[in-house]
Amino acid sequence: MDPAVLREDMVDGLESPAKDVLQNETVAVAMRDVPRHEFIDDERTAYADRDHEVLGTRMLSPSTVARFMDALAPTAGDAVLVVGAGVGYTAALAAEIAGETNVHAIDIARPLVIEARQNLAGAGYDGVLVDRRDGADGLPEYAPFDRILLEAAVVSPPRALVDQLAPDGRLVYPEGTQRQRVVAVTGDGDRTEHDAVSLEPLLVEGEQPGTIERNRTAREDREYAQRRAESRRGWEQDWIEWERSVDS
Repeated sequence: MDPAVLREDMVDGLESPAKDVLQNETVAVAMRDVPRHEFIDDERTAYADRDHEVLGTRMLSPSTVARFMDALAPTAGDAVLVVGAGVGYTAALAAEIAGETNVHAIDIARPLVIEARQNLAGAGYDGVLVDRRDGADGLPEYAPFDRILLEAAVVSPPRALVDQLAPDGRLVYPEGTQRQRVVAVTGDGDRTEHDAVSLEPLLVEGEQPGTIERNRTAREDREYAQRRAESRRGWEQDWIEWERSVDS
């Protein structure tokens, strides 16, 4: 069957009352245009509403992607960062809306970075920058971002991602450990909760496929240490010149 027809059927199903996971018309148009079959080897199941396992990661089902993109609500010209590039499909949707040169995607797994680059080029979005990075660190050299999508579960969003958000921007991520809820926070601190999802946790260095060392607390320990240092007052700060303070 013609892939364009399959895409129409896919989006119609996501908008139907039975699922009702896609309300944003801009996102709906993008999902009708982006060739999802370019990101999956099995073209027959590319438009089925289910996850796919690719290179040790999970390509999210169309309904889960729709939930995230609905909450993200990118617009033309937005600077977008996708954390957890995976095979590149979500970045392609963002590129279809915001413009491919405005979209950046990062992943901690090098094989996925290569896969995403190839898939995006094959789908016509080779202007998207895909780089191998620790997702918790973001992409500071291209910040600030109007939209940041974190496609991995966290209890709280990495501080670096919050810092790289534009004042009127929006960060979307799955919050929780087991079953999560899609949460959107703005640069001004506003927070909204959306549908429930279930994703794997954010990986840190040493946890990507093919490595031996695994240390889930690396990112948290680093952030907590920095927060403690910044919260110290008075005698805890080694830079205070107490003698001069007393003399004055």
